Amino acid sequence: MNEREVIRRHSKSFALAARLLPPIERQRAEALYAWCRTADDQIDQALEPAAAVAALAELRREVEDVYAGRPVSTPAAVALRRVVETCSLPREYPLEMLAGFAMDVAGTRYVTEADLLLYCYRVAGVVGLMMCHALGVTEEEALPHAADLGIAMQLTNIARDVADDWARGRLYLPATWLARSPTPGEPLQDELLVPAVRQCLALAERYYRSGELGFQYLTPRCRFSVRVAARVYQAIGWQIAARGYRPSAGRAVLSQPRKWLFLVRAMIQTLWEGLTPSRLARRRRLHPLPVYSPNFEVQHA
Repeated sequence: MNEREVIRRHSKSFALAARLLPPIERQRAEALYAWCRTADDQIDQALEPAAAVAALAELRREVEDVYAGRPVSTPAAVALRRVVETCSLPREYPLEMLAGFAMDVAGTRYVTEADLLLYCYRVAGVVGLMMCHALGVTEEEALPHAADLGIAMQLTNIARDVADDWARGRLYLPATWLARSPTPGEPLQDELLVPAVRQCLALAERYYRSGELGFQYLTPRCRFSVRVAARVYQAIGWQIAARGYRPSAGRAVLSQPRKWLFLVRAMIQTLWEGLTPSRLARRRRLHPLPVYSPNFEVQHA
């Protein structure tokens, strides 16, 4: 399965946004998505904890091989190497993502909002940072907004997937947001979770607002694509809210007509802003973008 098939199979929303990118940026974005998705699947599909630990160790070794220039054999690693070599992708980012996967492998329990944000940064904020390299962003000021957009999307994912995650023994909603922590294996009660889901989506909205401030650093076509992806994900949160934030309501999914509506709106907004790269996006750095870390402390696993 090639990169394009991976994104089509796993995320119709991201597949739609990727089709809107220029050809070179699309290839890079799809290659990054293929590696991220394949790595995530290797952890989630492990049949027992020992297998997940082994898969995580193999992924770390594979990343080190990519950056050391040693041979790699899996299609996902080959795709990652292509982006690393063409976009000066910092080694810290894929390793940070694996540190997030390690939190899942360890069965981390989230007590505070900061705990949750650390996880979201690792598994999704760094995706935004990697996409900055893939999409040719040249301004350091764009990085925190890109990370925030990834965090916002992950918070939406968490609010949408509460029931599915609990079935796998995971609960990402922090204990401080809950009247009490549910006992593993007990059926989830909407009364317990609705306030926390509401708080999760309210937090996501704050991060979406920050993420949108980063659109100015993108060329118009890339801005259009990223805006579509952001709007579609944000609308999933709106749908969850309209259903009363209840995990028992099932997984929120946007219809194809609604996705096309957001596409049209994003196109109009991008056209309104002017079909030329922003003044900031036209400035070229002599050196690659620096490595970014968020303003909350990141403890590397």
